[in-house]
Amino acid sequence: MPQARKRLVSTEMTPFYHVVSRCVRRQFLCGLDPLTGRDYSGRKQEIKDRLGLLSEVFAVDICAYAILSNHYHLVLHVDPERCMAWDELEVARRWTRLFRGPTLVRAFAKGQSLTDAQRKVVQKHLADYRTRLGSLSWFMKCLNEPIARQANAVDNVTGHFWQSRFRSQALLDEAAVLSAMAYVDLNPMRASIAETPETSDYTSVQQRIEEWQNRRASKPEESAPASENQQSDCVSLDKTIIQLLRFTDDAECSAGPTIPSSTEDYLELVDWSGRAIIQGKSGSIPGQLPPILQRLDMSPDKYLAFVRKSKSGFANALGALDKLKEFARHFDKRFLRGQTAAAALFSPGR
Repeated sequence: MPQARKRLVSTEMTPFYHVVSRCVRRQFLCGLDPLTGRDYSGRKQEIKDRLGLLSEVFAVDICAYAILSNHYHLVLHVDPERCMAWDELEVARRWTRLFRGPTLVRAFAKGQSLTDAQRKVVQKHLADYRTRLGSLSWFMKCLNEPIARQANAVDNVTGHFWQSRFRSQALLDEAAVLSAMAYVDLNPMRASIAETPETSDYTSVQQRIEEWQNRRASKPEESAPASENQQSDCVSLDKTIIQLLRFTDDAECSAGPTIPSSTEDYLELVDWSGRAIIQGKSGSIPGQLPPILQRLDMSPDKYLAFVRKSKSGFANALGALDKLKEFARHFDKRFLRGQTAAAALFSPGR
C-alpha cells in the first residue's frame, strides 16, 4: 500500500532523493510509439524545459536527470531552509512565475503599494507559498501536472498521463547519492539507446561532460582527461540549460550546497560503469577501478550489479546499513526493504 509522503521524506535525515515517474501503462508517450508509429519525442524537451524553470523557482536543486520514452529519473537536493532566507517579495515573484495567484499577491509581486489589511492577506498566502517552494511533493506536482495537461490537450484525450504518483527514494550518504546519480545517468546505455555517456541525450551526464569540457578548454594548462570517452565531442540539444547542482571541486561554488565529490571522480565512475555494463563490447570490463570506489569502500561487483539493473530494486531508502537503521527509527519503522543489499554494496569490508 502506498505510504504518505511524510512517511518517506525527511530533509532532517537527508536532503537528497531519487525520484521516478512513469507514463501510464508504461506507454511510450515521450518517444516513438512502436504500436501507432506516432513520435512524441518532443515531450522530452518539454520536460527538460520545465525542469529548468522549476530549478530556478524552487529551493530544489537537480543533481541528475534522465528523460526516456516512457519514464524519467531525477536525483534532487531539497533545501527548505533556503526558502526561509528569501524575503516576501522574492517568494511572491518566484510563485507568480508558475501560478497567477490572487490579485493582491500579483500586485505585491509587481511592487504596488498595499494597505495594512491587504498586506496581512498577502502575508498569509506567502507563508503557504514559502513552504511549498521547499517541498519535494510540490516540485513534482508542478512538473508532472502541466506536462500531463498539455499532452492530453494535444492528443485530444482525457485521463491519466502518468502511471501513478511519483516514487521517491531517500539517499542517506555520499555513496548512495553518487550511486543513484550514476544509475540515473546510465539509463540510456542500459536501454541500448546510447553507447557512451556523452551521446546519452536528455541526461545530466551529457550536460556535465559538455560543461566540464568547456571549463577545461578555458584552462589549457590543466592536464588532459584520463578517459577516452570523456575526450569525445558532445552533442548539445539544449534550448534550456538546467542549472545542475555543482560538485565540491567547482570553483564557482564558493557558497551553498554541493554534491560531495569531484567532477572528474564522478565522470570517471560513470565512464567506467558505462563500459562495464555494455555486454559484448570489446574491453567492456575495465581492469582499473576508479579510485572513488575504493575511497567510498564500495564493492565493485555489487556496484556493477546495482547500475546494471533495469530496475534499481526501488527501496524507500538507499545507503549504508547504519544509515538505513537510523532512517527506519526516524519514521518509527522496525524494518526497511533493501538492508541486505545495502550492506553488501556500501559496507563490503565491515
